[in-house]
Amino acid sequence: MTTAVHWIPEADHIMPGNADIKRLVRKADAFEVLVRDWREVGDNEHVVTVNWPAEHDFYRPEPDAYGALLFTESLRQGLALLSHTAFGIPVAHRLGWERLRSTVAPAALRAGGETRFVDMRITHSEVSRRRMGSTFLTAHVEATRNGRRLGTAEVRYNAHPGAIYDRLRGSHADAVEAFARALPPAPPVAPTLVGRTNGHDVTLAATDRPGLWQLRVVTSNTVLYDHPHDHIPGMVLLEAFSQAAQAVAAPRRVCPMNFDTTFHRYVEFDRPCWIEAEPITRYDVRLSAVQDGGVVASCIVTSAPHMGH
Repeated sequence: MTTAVHWIPEADHIMPGNADIKRLVRKADAFEVLVRDWREVGDNEHVVTVNWPAEHDFYRPEPDAYGALLFTESLRQGLALLSHTAFGIPVAHRLGWERLRSTVAPAALRAGGETRFVDMRITHSEVSRRRMGSTFLTAHVEATRNGRRLGTAEVRYNAHPGAIYDRLRGSHADAVEAFARALPPAPPVAPTLVGRTNGHDVTLAATDRPGLWQLRVVTSNTVLYDHPHDHIPGMVLLEAFSQAAQAVAAPRRVCPMNFDTTFHRYVEFDRPCWIEAEPITRYDVRLSAVQDGGVVASCIVTSAPHMGH
């Protein structure tokens, strides 16, 4: 039987079952909620529809195109929604990514007059439930916009109940306390170097070594830090990798489109994190996030020529 869940903005974002959609997609700000509806189309197969904003200072920094990471945020919200609805994982469980591979078609990001609705066909090839309550999932995503292929992704992620998560995180388990211990951000690099127009959105600070930056944690940026976290979110690391890829290409302008990312361990707020870049080809960069001398996340970013060129 097909199941449909519709988001009606005038109804205070309440979905069937008295569930608050903001909680289901892990957002505190209703403006940042992208999901509009979802339906089941097969065993462990669903279509989630999102509505991209007409204007957005962060995900649409240029007037003619959206950023590729808006697709990533869309699938993040879609997976969170399905975790709690289709697969019955309690909202209190803590979700985390292990691996993300995503590819976006540059032409499909153009803003123009095209529809802002994106359909994501999400197929889960693994939903493994463990005895103590943890669940491990693998999802495959195919997205279209206005009938045109937008992108694909494969995501491995997990969900842990509070008792297990607290053991994993130890003294960093409390999100409010961990968030409050965030180091003050160092001065940003020039926004134009990393494809931004506002220093508030820059996630990199300069060092005295080429190809090395300090991660800037600007907790007042409510797009990246919509609510207190116990660790630096994966979307922040992806944004830093994207900006580093832009910086490596400078003065050429590029559009980071494809991300092959592994999240090795949690990244803490109370210690510096460094972003290292190693160019592979003209458009491919190997990036690492390093904390306490170890790699906490790694990514190969592939860019496309800037759409204006």
